[in-house]
Amino acid sequence: MKPEMWRKGSSEGSDRFEYLQTLVTEFQDTDSEEAKEQVLANLANFAYDPKNMEYLRELQVPDLFLDMLTEENDNFVEFGMGGLCNLSMDPECRDIILQSNGISLVTNCLSSQREETVLSAITTLMNLTAPSSRSEIAVPAILQCMLRFSLSESPRLRNLAAVFLQDCCTEEQVARAEQQMQGQQTAVGIPLPKD
Repeated sequence: MKPEMWRKGSSEGSDRFEYLQTLVTEFQDTDSEEAKEQVLANLANFAYDPKNMEYLRELQVPDLFLDMLTEENDNFVEFGMGGLCNLSMDPECRDIILQSNGISLVTNCLSSQREETVLSAITTLMNLTAPSSRSEIAVPAILQCMLRFSLSESPRLRNLAAVFLQDCCTEEQVARAEQQMQGQQTAVGIPLPKD
């Protein structure tokens, strides 16, 4: 048997599943914030590999990441948001996120003081945008937030917000959001993240 054929066999899959299961169990069993952060960071990285999607869904990792978005610990939020960002590229994970009130949880992360969290939130919203969810994502509050981000000093934030406005909204929606902002040039709304 060729080595590459062996690697694609069920043994690798079950090893992968067991390893991911060990991580999830460790996260649930430990009381150490630092250990939880480490596990979350690892799970977020594993969420980047399409080979892991089925296992991560089976282990309910999308729900774990969603739960992290409401935590006090900024690292939990950042790693949870990063993991969701990676998972949101998978159609089945996207459906899980959408069915779990994910849009509002992700939208809340746009007000994070951490740029990485905000970038992951914007990317996740872009990945979640589909005909069925567009009406929940291309709303005035989010568009105004993206318009503010498009003026950010951070090139990454500025560029990603511009891509969001171009890809996820109509010109008409953007124009309407700009008009609404003209009337409220106060400092209310979602603050820009600190660099």
